[in-house]
Amino acid sequence: MSEANRGAWLVADVGGTNARFALVDGPDGDPYRVHCLPTRDHAGLAEAAAAYLGRHAPDVRPSAACLAVAGPVTGGTFHLTNAGWPKGTPEEVRAHLGLPRLDVINDFEALALALPRLREDDLIPIGGNRPPAGGTLAVVGPGTGLGVAGLVPTPSGWVPLPGEGGQVDVPAATDREIEVARLLRAECGSATAELLLSGGGLARIHRYLAAIDGAAAEPLTARQISERRDDPVCGEALRMFCALLGSLAGNVALTLGTRGGVYLGGGILPRIADVLRDSAFRARFEGKPPVEDYLRGIPTALIVHPGPALVGAAMRIAQSLPDPDSLELA
Repeated sequence: MSEANRGAWLVADVGGTNARFALVDGPDGDPYRVHCLPTRDHAGLAEAAAAYLGRHAPDVRPSAACLAVAGPVTGGTFHLTNAGWPKGTPEEVRAHLGLPRLDVINDFEALALALPRLREDDLIPIGGNRPPAGGTLAVVGPGTGLGVAGLVPTPSGWVPLPGEGGQVDVPAATDREIEVARLLRAECGSATAELLLSGGGLARIHRYLAAIDGAAAEPLTARQISERRDDPVCGEALRMFCALLGSLAGNVALTLGTRGGVYLGGGILPRIADVLRDSAFRARFEGKPPVEDYLRGIPTALIVHPGPALVGAAMRIAQSLPDPDSLELA
């Protein structure tokens, strides 16, 4: 076994649909041996991680691991909100894998930790000025669910602020959006942002818009809607999705004071980057009287890095160790 393999760290970004695993050689290394496993094919987090190591890294014994999961990590337990897996503890996973050290964190906590390491070519600017150095950051991302997290600079380094911001109320503003939110509440019993600002949420917006207009809607997935942007209902659904996201991102910016910028992640937006750029996203982000000037100075950008949460997971390992080299196995 090589020196690199003996000291490699295991990192993961585990969502409701896919579990992406990789190895990384320290906080400054790029993820490698990156492989994506269907979440539904495995009974739990430990089993998915073991499958990755067995299939794709059988020659590696990681010296530490950080697994980022799409759900709350509280009270020593974690739960993937949209995966159907049972609750678990990091210690159970660590023991199952036989690793000396393992942490489980929220996936958007990992994504937030990656923000300072993103390069210019990892981002597509959506609006705003160049951010001041050292300002508070935030990330918002629609995918299988909707994630939100902050990142605060301190004298001892960056501190992430994980939460469940996707469960706030839908920021409906126009008559059409209010009607969509009314149909959402009638169907689901609540009108949380995640129920519209996610893959399933985009499909709901499409269906509700057709219903409002008295038209029969063909059942479409988020990907199909994204590919049919010339269709009038699909086009309106995409524009409403981006507008609602702009309002939500503006709310996050005001709540956290993110003068360093709000970054957009998740799996949906890179496929509709042109729609997002030309939509009302930025106008809705800024359009909050009387604080428009405050918001105009906050940049927004789309993350196009292929695995930012993997980078953030490695940063979490580095933060938790006084001397990362101390974990290399003898």
